[in-house]
Amino acid sequence: MQKQKKKKGTRKGFTTGACSAAAARAACLGLLTNEVPDDVECQLPNGQQVRFAVTEGYCKNGRAHAVVIKDAGDDPDVTHKAPLTADVRLLPGYPDQVLIKGGSGVGVVTMAGLGLEVNGPAINPVPQKNIEENVRLVAGSLLETQGLEVTISVPGGEIMAKRTLNARLGIIGGISILGTTGIVHPYSTAAFRDSVIQGIQVASNQGQDTVVLTTGGRTEKFVIRELSSLAPACFVQMGDFLKYALDTAVKEDIKHVIIGGMVGKLTKMAQGETITHANRNAVNTGLLAELAAGIGVPDDVCDDIRAAETARYAGERIEALGKGAEFYQALGNKVISTVMARYQHAPFDLNVLICDFDGNKLAET
Repeated sequence: MQKQKKKKGTRKGFTTGACSAAAARAACLGLLTNEVPDDVECQLPNGQQVRFAVTEGYCKNGRAHAVVIKDAGDDPDVTHKAPLTADVRLLPGYPDQVLIKGGSGVGVVTMAGLGLEVNGPAINPVPQKNIEENVRLVAGSLLETQGLEVTISVPGGEIMAKRTLNARLGIIGGISILGTTGIVHPYSTAAFRDSVIQGIQVASNQGQDTVVLTTGGRTEKFVIRELSSLAPACFVQMGDFLKYALDTAVKEDIKHVIIGGMVGKLTKMAQGETITHANRNAVNTGLLAELAAGIGVPDDVCDDIRAAETARYAGERIEALGKGAEFYQALGNKVISTVMARYQHAPFDLNVLICDFDGNKLAET
């Protein structure tokens, strides 16, 4: 009996922004009543009303403190179970002002291009607005005479950030407070896609004219080693999102695009796929057989490649004939011709770097 593939979870969760807003609202209520509630209703950016459990709530020395533990649902998020923490205090003499600050564990922005103030906290615009909205919903007439300072912190955030792309985007010392709807969708591709777009925008805003797009961690290490003279911001892990990466490169007027990849993903690009996820169209081994025939590989081997399931098999068969370098060069050229046919009027030139599964260079076109 064939083993059933384990289903991915479907339970939705909440963003760091939504949890921060809930914690801020709870702390504000604590400041008003001298008692932080055990749970609090929060209005999400999408308008939905959600009730969050509150932990570590207390009031002390004119400050109210509340924590909401992030539940990312079934999404494999590094911030799952993170303690999103809000400390709220009065600001006498600043009527109707809500000042939002970043505390420990929240990253600090060090580069332009993120739509955030340099040296300010990495709290994105939508979460900032949502935190303020929730505070104002409960602060009432208090803001007529004074302001409120809300400090968002994430104990352990600096360690969490090491498992994100924050450092490359110029966010140091902690995580980002994110979320445009307040909801985390399980295994969401949208967040990754947005990070690809943002990475290219950051490179452009730093004045870089080159981006190096990679399909994963191994290919990224390979291209960083090969192109060590380029600034860190030039390297963008695009995963399967070739289309979004190249469309953004066009919009940002990037002059030089380099794609680093292995044979499987590059074959998908060569056959015209713009989203290269494994669950989409299969690798066209017939295309690989045609490339093989074009460099003089015998017909029986070409037929074998055509009947195979993977691009890796084609590479191994052709390497065994001593024609690996020619084959990978042909594959790289095919990627370039296919991609540039789609982007005929693009401002960029395109190069392809190919590596094996151990990160060794196979070809450059």
